[in-house]
Amino acid sequence: MQLTDRQQIILDIVKREGPITGEQIADRLNLTRATLRPDMAILTMSGMLEARPRVGYFHSGKKPGRVLAEKLHQVKVGEVKSVPVVVPEKCTVYDAVVTMFIEDVGTLFVVREGGFLEGIVSRKDLLKTTLGGQDIHKLPLGVIMTRMPNIIYAEPDESVWEAARKLINHEVDALPVVKANAQEDGAMVFEVIGRFSKTNITRLFVELGEGDY
Repeated sequence: MQLTDRQQIILDIVKREGPITGEQIADRLNLTRATLRPDMAILTMSGMLEARPRVGYFHSGKKPGRVLAEKLHQVKVGEVKSVPVVVPEKCTVYDAVVTMFIEDVGTLFVVREGGFLEGIVSRKDLLKTTLGGQDIHKLPLGVIMTRMPNIIYAEPDESVWEAARKLINHEVDALPVVKANAQEDGAMVFEVIGRFSKTNITRLFVELGEGDY
């Protein structure tokens, strides 16, 4: 987060003299409290300053990077997930390639009836298959997809930081966001309810930078 010159001066004043009231800060800068209000709001919402009634402002001790890290741990995957792009297992490789092109995604989630996760196919999987000389108009997607339990997924209540770490550690472009359901026989199935990708992370960073989150 990039502070303006005035915000940095305010932060320095609070570090030296805090707790200090908004009126006292305004006096130090020869400005009105109304003029400073937007700056004080940004500094408090960012977490760098904290305010207590009848006490004033004081420095939280948090650096911008620490504030960002805490935010990434607080924001849940379910808050930023996007709509998943799914295809049935009987879908041919050719149709999967067309779907991936039309939807402009790098990963497809393969589901069975009810929207339950069966597999995942990446752009790399499709490229390797199309270059292998097989008849992609007849080859079903189920032959080449990655199946459970080898699928890395995210759940809506886990943090964005944890999901982002999965993307990096497993070198994948996107994770299916799933809701676990127990069947009558006790087996677990996973309903695909969203998609978490590098685009979601980038969008969140932009919103954090703009103060919209």
